[in-house]
Amino acid sequence: MEQNSDKKLKKSLQSNVTKIEKAERERKTVLSQTIYLGTVGIIFILPVIIGAYAGVWLDNKLKGFSFSWTISLIFLGIVIGAINVYLFMKE
Repeated sequence: MEQNSDKKLKKSLQSNVTKIEKAERERKTVLSQTIYLGTVGIIFILPVIIGAYAGVWLDNKLKGFSFSWTISLIFLGIVIGAINVYLFMKE
């Protein structure tokens, strides 16, 4: 009876050790999380900045229009950036 409980204890202990070792190998570091968040920030803000610059350029080229390209393209950049973040997080 005692041998059976020793075997169960040994098996349980080995299982726990294996789980702990696996968790340590798969644990994300602060650096990897920082890089991940930086990437998310870049893929969101880059279309917004491009939209702003393109909007200012179009507003300067087409001065006779009352339509503001800058605001419209910034909004379009926000939408595209949000889609980029969604697709990135989905992976």
